Amino acid sequence: MANPIAPTVVAIFGATGDLTQRKLIPALFNLFLDQELPRQFTIVGVGRRGDLENFRESMRQALGKYSRRGEPNEEKWAEFSGRIRYIAEDFQSVELYEKLKAEVDASEAEFGQPASRVYYLSVPPDIFGRVAEGLGNAGLSAAKDRDRIVIEKPFGRDLESAEVLNKKLIEHFDEQQIYRIDHYLGKETVQNILALRFGNALYEPIWNRRYVDNVQITVAEEVGVEKRGGYYETSGALRDMVQNHLLQLMCLVAMEPLVSFDADEVRNKKVDVLKAVRPMEAKNRHLFSVRGQYGPGYSGGMSVPAYRKEVGVDPHSGTETYVALKLYVDNWRWHNVPFYLRTGKRMARKVSQVVINFCPVPHQMFPASSTDDFEPNRMIINIQPEEGISVQFQAKEPGAGMRLRTVSMDFNYERAFQSESREAYETLLQEVIEGNTTLFMRADQEHLAWELLMPLLSAFENSPPANFPNYVAGTWGPETSDLLLAKDGHRWYNPPVHPQ
Repeated sequence: MANPIAPTVVAIFGATGDLTQRKLIPALFNLFLDQELPRQFTIVGVGRRGDLENFRESMRQALGKYSRRGEPNEEKWAEFSGRIRYIAEDFQSVELYEKLKAEVDASEAEFGQPASRVYYLSVPPDIFGRVAEGLGNAGLSAAKDRDRIVIEKPFGRDLESAEVLNKKLIEHFDEQQIYRIDHYLGKETVQNILALRFGNALYEPIWNRRYVDNVQITVAEEVGVEKRGGYYETSGALRDMVQNHLLQLMCLVAMEPLVSFDADEVRNKKVDVLKAVRPMEAKNRHLFSVRGQYGPGYSGGMSVPAYRKEVGVDPHSGTETYVALKLYVDNWRWHNVPFYLRTGKRMARKVSQVVINFCPVPHQMFPASSTDDFEPNRMIINIQPEEGISVQFQAKEPGAGMRLRTVSMDFNYERAFQSESREAYETLLQEVIEGNTTLFMRADQEHLAWELLMPLLSAFENSPPANFPNYVAGTWGPETSDLLLAKDGHRWYNPPVHPQ
């Protein structure tokens, strides 16, 4: 059966970079193997150096290292790589865009019809505007329903720079042509948040302030900054993770029911959440925020250095590698329900999860001796590394007498569907090729996220911390983060460091 997706040309700017090798080419090849790519397609690598033969060979080697399927089948690779082209030119040169237009024209002549054109910018943000201008001047952005530009975070480093970047993009592309990619939104369990809430009669009626005590969103990394110390010094955890990943997850948890699964309807509901978040005042930041930086410690059984000892990092750096926030969504559904967000480097383990802590039962009828370990009901939505959902509740232990213990009902994605989860980039690239904007940030979402964080960013920059480093590598962060919850009568849910 012919693939119904329109013929497509995918041009990757920065094609010799790490992202292309680790994520983009493996994702496109897996889509090809799954017959999710259009029957007619061309991939054009755009880089400053190299040639077609070397590019194809480096991509084949990358599949063996980074693809979830491992070494490629030679026959399939030969078929796929035959659709790869390469252009070596400086991104500033007019010739680059003329050559790209020639490749697009040649592909469309071969296809016998116009193609969708996807321009993936795997380049530093300061080049986004130049590439968009080059594409526009070459007539490669004029087809509003077929030309699409994809940009990777960071989408600016503050509100002002984000607005400047967006202004450059919209000079040549309409908003519906711009895909701001956040790989977290391509993960199956992130999308399952919507299925869980709005596809089941069981959960949506209790998804509100009457039944939910607090919500915790954790994105923890076991690694440090690795070789990205220079970049991280200009970013920090607040810019790198909170502005995009964590706030996007919060929007999915807190959004109102949809009228339809239309892309703009989904994004409108996310915007409504960001509009409702209680503003943060810099002068009261100690009431709703904690920042931290890791010192030396142990990770994975090995001694690891402090952040200030990492390559490319200022030995007196005040950059945060950990942030915890307490936010409120001021609407009827979530009135006075705290949303706790945290992210950090060199944490106890790698984990991304959303924890819904439900209110305790209104009356404890069981004797105290039967409920020593009693805990309120909890839903844990695991995003990575193992995708699944667990509901924790109380059950009677076997034997005489009444003694309660916390047990769980578990949904594991791979076991339930007898298939391996796709990589997030596979899902996102497929959505771009098909022209579906549901999983991508819109300009007003981006604006509101930056606007929300600007008081805190300014406060961080204008008041260097006096206590850094303030948490040991390999732990769950600074003690002040525990106190942020403790003063509300809550505590972080920390998953087992060594999961079974």
